[in-house]
Amino acid sequence: MTSVQKPLAQRWWVAAVSTWLWVWLNLFSAPVAHAHASSNSYLTLSTSGPALTLRADVHMRDLDLIFDLDANRDGQVTWGETQARSPELNDWLAQGISLTAAVQKCALGPADLQASEHADGTYLSAQWAVNCPGLSAAADAKDARLALRYDLIFAQDSLHRGLLKVDFGDDTFSALLSPERPEAQISRADNSPLKVFGRYVLEGVWHIWIGMDHIVFLLSLLVLAPLLPSRQRVVHWPAAPRARPVVLDVLAVVTAFTVAHSITLGLTITDWLTPPADFVEPAIAISVVLAALNNLLGFSALKRWRLAFVFGLVHGFGFASVLLDLGLPASALLAALGGFNLGVELGQLAIVGAFLPVAWWLRHTRFYRWVVVAGGSSAIVVLGVFWTLERLGWLA
Repeated sequence: MTSVQKPLAQRWWVAAVSTWLWVWLNLFSAPVAHAHASSNSYLTLSTSGPALTLRADVHMRDLDLIFDLDANRDGQVTWGETQARSPELNDWLAQGISLTAAVQKCALGPADLQASEHADGTYLSAQWAVNCPGLSAAADAKDARLALRYDLIFAQDSLHRGLLKVDFGDDTFSALLSPERPEAQISRADNSPLKVFGRYVLEGVWHIWIGMDHIVFLLSLLVLAPLLPSRQRVVHWPAAPRARPVVLDVLAVVTAFTVAHSITLGLTITDWLTPPADFVEPAIAISVVLAALNNLLGFSALKRWRLAFVFGLVHGFGFASVLLDLGLPASALLAALGGFNLGVELGQLAIVGAFLPVAWWLRHTRFYRWVVVAGGSSAIVVLGVFWTLERLGWLA
């Protein structure tokens, strides 16, 4: 490289990194940047002796955004500050959560408000004793056709989800409530293995699409696929001349990731192995950093499918935490696991299908090597380090 070319390449490097850092950091400065710290509420409909009870757990962070609960502006929402707004909170919960039996609205009454701790912070827990027309006892609910509607927070956050778990003793049911699907039908007929399988396919697809750390990790492993490894820096790797080896390389990465996360997902759900979330979430963030560094440093001897498998084991624990939050139906456990895994795989294939044709078309260009590979991987390293520090609790 001549003395004129070298400064030019350096300017390309600085421009590429700066551009992609700006784009990625602005993109991920939104709530989705927190990856698995996305906004969820937890709903539980259950039988407790002769009573039918409904419980809703809503994150204090979400409540503070809506009600501005931090009265003294110290950056912390206390239980005292929350209790002072109890009448407003009760009214808000009542208008956003409803339960019907045979199209007749059930009476919820005043909610018992308490604070509860979840893995990702403090929640407001509201519990109601439910009185439904035509249901003389909780046991009748098992044979009734119920419908639960949830509309809280969707207007403020379109990515917010309500995770519903129904526990009627031997009959269990779960559903993911969203702005597009705010209502869940609850009946024995809806708990057949086939319908459970279909629901969990959708939940698997949705989870991979909102799991930004999974998406970024996967793209980090795919970005070098259209290039041929060489001893030079990755920005000088030549374009792959044939599509078949590229497609096989991508399939190897995706398959290794799927097999690995399926192993740990199954082990966790069956209680064979349950690592703490304090370990899993930082480890997933670290896997993002290492995958992107592999692109920048060009460890061509380390096959990317091996990275996909090793770190896919860790990502599987993250998938398992979502399934455990949803609550798995004991009567259709295999259908739920199989559906969720298939949904994750379909979600991954959709991402690959959108990325690979564009990468193949751009593989001959300096833009692809400097901006997409070098700049994009640098931005991912920064993002992954941020996630790691955040999940270790080192960022306020």
